[in-house]
Amino acid sequence: MTTPTHSYPGPAGGPGGGDPAGGPGGADPGAPDLLGPGQPRDMDEPPKGGSFLGYLLRKLGGALTSMILVVVLGFFAFRMLPGDPVLKIAKERPMSPAQIAELRSQYGLDKPVIVQFWDYLVGIFTGDLGESYVYRKPVSALIVDYLGPTLLLTATAAVIAIGLGLWLGQLSAWRRNSLFDKVASSTSLVFWSVPTFWLGLILLMIFGGTLQWLPTGGMITPGLDPWSFAGIIDVIKHLILPVITMVAVVYAQFLMVMRASLIEEMSEDYLTTARAKGLTEDEVRKKHAVPNALLPTVTVVFMHIGGLIAGAVTVEAVFSWPGLGKLTFEAISGPDLPLLQGTFVVFSAIIIVMNLAADIVYRFLDPRVRRA
Repeated sequence: MTTPTHSYPGPAGGPGGGDPAGGPGGADPGAPDLLGPGQPRDMDEPPKGGSFLGYLLRKLGGALTSMILVVVLGFFAFRMLPGDPVLKIAKERPMSPAQIAELRSQYGLDKPVIVQFWDYLVGIFTGDLGESYVYRKPVSALIVDYLGPTLLLTATAAVIAIGLGLWLGQLSAWRRNSLFDKVASSTSLVFWSVPTFWLGLILLMIFGGTLQWLPTGGMITPGLDPWSFAGIIDVIKHLILPVITMVAVVYAQFLMVMRASLIEEMSEDYLTTARAKGLTEDEVRKKHAVPNALLPTVTVVFMHIGGLIAGAVTVEAVFSWPGLGKLTFEAISGPDLPLLQGTFVVFSAIIIVMNLAADIVYRFLDPRVRRA
């Protein structure tokens, strides 16, 4: 069956005849302009959509709204946690009621909640996140000190998880229903369903305890210079177990998305054309199918980079890794309200920024999004 060509009527009496609805000469005011002589525009072509600036402003507005909700939630949610930080401090060392009242006044906990919330908002915009009850240091300084180890851990895990997941995903899709596909998919799903803390403890007991092949905690052996050759090797050894734990739980998400996307591409006609030109199966997969199948994975990748950083809390607590996750875990036991609020805002901001980056990158990669 031949697909009809969408064309528009020409001048009256000419090829194509007149259009009664178009007025004299058959010209339809609502019809698109011709692309050129003899080249009518396809009516099935989707509209170009709005400008990039409008798209960016909409996404920035959504990100800003999310950030405002995070800031508000970060204050009121932690006020609902059980326990009084001042009374906990008082239990650790003898204090008189007057001293407890002075300490409560020093932390600003004697003020009305609305006043505390206002001070919190002012601190957010001025970069003053308060002082930690436990560490007795500014929260912003603590976050800066502990951010580096978290970025090192999560960046290493993200690179390995993304590379491993996408590589295994495209091989599984290309060999669909084979033994390799079944083993790779089922293994990844098993790791995906395993609780992170449980897997970390198992690895810690086996490789750090029973076999004693790797360090059981921390980031570097005390006394070593982290920038020396011996120090770098020692940091790598401390990285192995927490990175394996994070990768094992996360890489399945990239594998399954890549597999599903590539399977969908495998039924497209352009792959048959590529094979007809004499390309090998590897060339068809690497040069044609995989690049197109990568588009849906971009959003997943960016979203889970932010999620990896937020999910580092459990891994850092298990392996005593000196990052923001361990800092947050220690703040919960207080509760150290300023520190909890600060780390919560930082984690949430990272996730929001990653989601925004995913939307922007995806618009550049996929023309369908530009025309939406």
